[in-house]
Amino acid sequence: MKKILIIAALGLACTNMTMAQAPAAPSTTQKVTYEYKQITAIESVVPGGLGRSRLLTTDDGGQMREKDLKNFYSMVGINFDNIANNDRAIVDRLNEFAAAGWELFTVTSGGNEQMSNGSTSGGLFITRYIFRRVKP
Repeated sequence: MKKILIIAALGLACTNMTMAQAPAAPSTTQKVTYEYKQITAIESVVPGGLGRSRLLTTDDGGQMREKDLKNFYSMVGINFDNIANNDRAIVDRLNEFAAAGWELFTVTSGGNEQMSNGSTSGGLFITRYIFRRVKP
């Protein structure tokens, strides 16, 4: 009988030590709530540099912040310097949000080749960057 009690006590002691070392299971009842922000890049692909390109964000006070971007085309055709300039401006804004604790959650993009006058000689690329962070 003593052997059974000793074995049972050792088994119980080992179980308690294992449970004490195991990390606690995450609480499934705690609900995480997020807040969201968005950056919208509108890039013109109108030949001749006639379009308007912008980077739009809304600040915490609800005011829209605009930054001019370069058009993809200049008078002589596609302008790769303009595209590189836009890339830098967009990445700078993404880094600002990341430094403020925002996580890039999703990116959506689309384009429109037909202009309001029915012409298909240009259009827009629109990219939306959606950020989120846990609400305090």
